[in-house]
Amino acid sequence: MPGNPLPDAEQLLKALIEQMRPAVGPETGLIGIHTGGVWVAERLHQALKLKVPFATLDVSFYRDDYESRGLHRDLKRSEIPFEVEGRDLVLVDDVLYTGRTIRAALNEVFDYGRPNRVQLAALVDRGGRQLPIAAQFVGATVALKPGQSIELTRDARGRLGLVLHEGGN
Repeated sequence: MPGNPLPDAEQLLKALIEQMRPAVGPETGLIGIHTGGVWVAERLHQALKLKVPFATLDVSFYRDDYESRGLHRDLKRSEIPFEVEGRDLVLVDDVLYTGRTIRAALNEVFDYGRPNRVQLAALVDRGGRQLPIAAQFVGATVALKPGQSIELTRDARGRLGLVLHEGGN
């Protein structure tokens, strides 16, 4: 998109794959956080040729702001089709911001068992952390002005894109 200050999401995905390739094994569990993190996790899973099926999390019930946000009308199922206990895991999110979604994801993952290690992959780190959370694998770090937010999109062919929004978080 002309004038779009955001990097190309497909290029960021390639960078993420190259960062992760030496750090994950075929038995590593990949867990995508709904919705954008699931899209990224699907693509990472294919590219890294992991044996273990990838998992999905909807952290809505685990968020610390659940009372104020209420139930999303688009609630998804969390599905972890592998044993979490003792396994190396990579949580995958599209845009890392305050860290609260990741905290919620960790709480949910530990309800399934105690993993050996949990790492974090994010397509974009936009800063603004409210919790001490850092991604080990990042496609790009993007500085935003107050009131701006980033949304990951996916077209009918599965191609990922980033959209900048004004006036939101």
